[in-house]
Amino acid sequence: MKNNDLITDLYNCVAHCNYCAAACLGEENVEKMTSCINTDQICASICNATAQLLSYGYKDVRKMVQQCHEICQECAKECEQHKHDHCQKCAETCRKCAEACAAYLN
Repeated sequence: MKNNDLITDLYNCVAHCNYCAAACLGEENVEKMTSCINTDQICASICNATAQLLSYGYKDVRKMVQQCHEICQECAKECEQHKHDHCQKCAETCRKCAEACAAYLN
């Protein structure tokens, strides 16, 4: 399948963002985690949609990949602000996904 590596990175990002959002809900001060949860959910949604379009072989996906790149960077920045292991791992995965999106766009 064409773009298999990018699709794998996108779905990996979806999994980490979903896990991070769920784990944030279990944190002691969940009110401080609302921005992280929201950003995780948005990032997971755009990554999932982009991976699906790529797997279908849809040709005009550049704008989606660009949007995904930007949101992954935003999510990484948000997650890096929190000390929790799940946030740090999510940030790392989002950075990797953003790099994969950037490589696709170049």
